[in-house]
Amino acid sequence: MPRPLSIDSLRLQEQIDALAAISEAPPPVVTRVLFSEADLRGRAFVKELCQQAGLKLHEDAIGNLFARWPGKDGQLAPIATGSHIDAIPNAGPYDGVVGVLGALEAIRALKRNGFELRRTIELIIFTAEEPTRFGIGCLGSRLLSGSLSPERAAALSDTEKQTLEQWRHKAGYAGRPLNSVLLPKGVYAGFVELHIEQGPLLEQENLAIGIVEKIAGPSTLRVQLTGVGGHAGAVLMPERHDALLAGAEIALAVEQAALNSGSRDTVATTGVFRIEPGAVNSVPCRACLEIDLRDTQSSTRDAALLRIEKAVPEICRRRGIDFDVERLNMDAPALCDPALVSTILEVCRELKLPAKTMISRAYHDSLFMAQICPTTMIFIPCRGGVSHRPDEYSSPEQIANGVLVLAHTLAKLTS
Repeated sequence: MPRPLSIDSLRLQEQIDALAAISEAPPPVVTRVLFSEADLRGRAFVKELCQQAGLKLHEDAIGNLFARWPGKDGQLAPIATGSHIDAIPNAGPYDGVVGVLGALEAIRALKRNGFELRRTIELIIFTAEEPTRFGIGCLGSRLLSGSLSPERAAALSDTEKQTLEQWRHKAGYAGRPLNSVLLPKGVYAGFVELHIEQGPLLEQENLAIGIVEKIAGPSTLRVQLTGVGGHAGAVLMPERHDALLAGAEIALAVEQAALNSGSRDTVATTGVFRIEPGAVNSVPCRACLEIDLRDTQSSTRDAALLRIEKAVPEICRRRGIDFDVERLNMDAPALCDPALVSTILEVCRELKLPAKTMISRAYHDSLFMAQICPTTMIFIPCRGGVSHRPDEYSSPEQIANGVLVLAHTLAKLTS
């Protein structure tokens, strides 16, 4: 380095706040669902910042955005970094955004310093890391890595039966086929994602940085239940086939499958539970559940998944309910690259920032980038471990520490 790197925390926080204001809901809530008007405005905001930083932009057929700072040796595979800017309903301003705007500030810091790259740096803003519209997360990185086929992706539909192809057309991304999104293995020399921890460990241990060694593998089930509706006063209890009650039993079975898995890392959530017709004086005739189950070990996760899939027909037969169970995804955990982990640990020692290696129980685009190149993540603390809520918070100092570690890591990997 010609001189010590400096992080412009004030400008970075202003940009985080500006992006948070681009939302489908009033502040402090942040909501940017895939291809919504707010999502498209957020993309335009980030594109403008990347152009101001002198980066070369291109987008693929699903809307993944690539912002490139070319290095001197075009024959060397680039180093990639990045995250996402979409946000679930009722979310906060930092999830994903720190890894995008923070990475952009890391690049700006290196440029201000006069750093000269041998190897190109590419900032990736992934499409739809959150599973909001189609019930499947990491849509952009799944297609990049080949873990989701273009045919299956094209057939995805939302609760209004609008397909991904229809949404791509509305958003202006339908000019190229989805099979053009796939990237070859080894296209990048490495990928490093900066992210808030979304857990309490770093704050509890008063540590500045976490370096991820393993990412838990997620699976998602969609359960459709069809019972018999009727007037709440006229249908007697012994004659009922209530879809909600069957769903409630299934949700409890989901909880028990996680509690009895034998692994402390197994977690299961019935995060979606919709009923029809949704009237206080009507017996629920239909229910839709979406179930998230994940673990750092495939064996215990898969065994818990099978227990849930076995419980559904047993409950439904007893209650006289028709059912359909669909696996939306079932992904293996990812082992992060030991050499990248060691590099970041070395950077933290050089910067005198207390750090530890850790597991990510939340999954990220890094889970799928690990299928095409060496990958790891840099975690920073977030207050109370809170995320996916409007009170999600990391301080400017904590963010600056993460950006500084990322900038020095990029410098080591590209010099």
